[in-house]
Amino acid sequence: MKLFVGIDVSSEDLKVCAMNIVGDTLDSFTVTNNHDGASRLRDKLLSLADKEKSKEIHVGLESTSVYSWHPAMFLHEDNSLQKRGTKVFTINPKLISKFREAYPDLDKTDYIDAWIIADRLRFGRLPMTVVLQEQYIALQRLTRMRFHLVHNLTREKQYFLQHLFFKCSAFTSEVESDVFGHAITELLLEQYSLDEIGSMELADLADYLKEKGKNRFPNPEKVAKCIQKAARSSYRLSKCVEDTIDILLATSIESIRTIKQQIKQIDQAIARLLDGIPNTLETIPGIGRVYCAGILAEIGDIHRFKDQAAVAKYAGLTWRKHQSGKFEAEDTKRIKSGNRFLRYYLVEAANSVKRHDPEFQNYYQKKFAEVPKHQHKRALVLTARKLVRLVDVLLRNDQIYTPRRKVNTEKQ
Repeated sequence: MKLFVGIDVSSEDLKVCAMNIVGDTLDSFTVTNNHDGASRLRDKLLSLADKEKSKEIHVGLESTSVYSWHPAMFLHEDNSLQKRGTKVFTINPKLISKFREAYPDLDKTDYIDAWIIADRLRFGRLPMTVVLQEQYIALQRLTRMRFHLVHNLTREKQYFLQHLFFKCSAFTSEVESDVFGHAITELLLEQYSLDEIGSMELADLADYLKEKGKNRFPNPEKVAKCIQKAARSSYRLSKCVEDTIDILLATSIESIRTIKQQIKQIDQAIARLLDGIPNTLETIPGIGRVYCAGILAEIGDIHRFKDQAAVAKYAGLTWRKHQSGKFEAEDTKRIKSGNRFLRYYLVEAANSVKRHDPEFQNYYQKKFAEVPKHQHKRALVLTARKLVRLVDVLLRNDQIYTPRRKVNTEKQ
């Protein structure tokens, strides 16, 4: 006999519905979403399990940001619940939403949501149980924060380029040097007008770039000449607008530098934590510590997954089949669900691995040449799918990647 418990989570409380194997509601109640409330929930579940003589307790919660994490971990780690064979599932809200469509006449309330979750548990065929080990959880917080910072950096750079076009419309077309390099940003922070830049002595501007760039420019005179050409051929702004744009550029530059420093600190913390997690993914050429950490943090224990296909589905690197009778569509779409963090790190890792490993490079080029549109995006995602097979084999077998020997990446 099993006891099925659905929990609708909010920041303040937990709405709970307990159900038996035939779908009868045994109890509905509310507890606060804190340690005391979770303790009360545990006691009530134990009491219900004794009353119903349940040998297993299945608990389901929607994955609602950070609010479901604490109660899920509490219920998973509690010794008295573990003795009752308790399994905790965090379920994708989309799965619950689709399941709700089978009950079109039901109202939308928190208790009914908990009932829907409990009923979905009763039907079975659920994804893996919740929980990652502590070191994976800590690593996951770091890698997800890095994901957030990288996207913020990209957005801030886009703002910077917009403001730069106002300031010097010909800059990006005339100057081949890195716009976000230290020397260029220092020059923009000086808030020179275009006329001042255009009238500077070429040698003085070259020396400035050489000093600020720490002698990293191979030809500072050429770069200085391009900057002056861009300044002279750009549109002119009124003094009022130009002063405003200078302030915005300076703000963007400081934001970009701050985010880069934060990413550097996160990378250092990731490296320290990764030292305590044995893995063989770092033996793949080009994968690097950050991408390795991002993949490990989302996968956790590889044995949570049945095979490499389950890992790919979890990452959202699976394509739906469209078949009817003898017809089978060749053009199919990738599923929209999946762990976006794992997908991001797998795709980024694949982009790096293909530059270092001939097998992945050849595969990428083959897929690139197969279609006339979206070649890079399609080929890179397919290369990431190929990487999933390799990741699964290395982690599952604790195997070191040795290209000469070749590992078996066939479906298991």
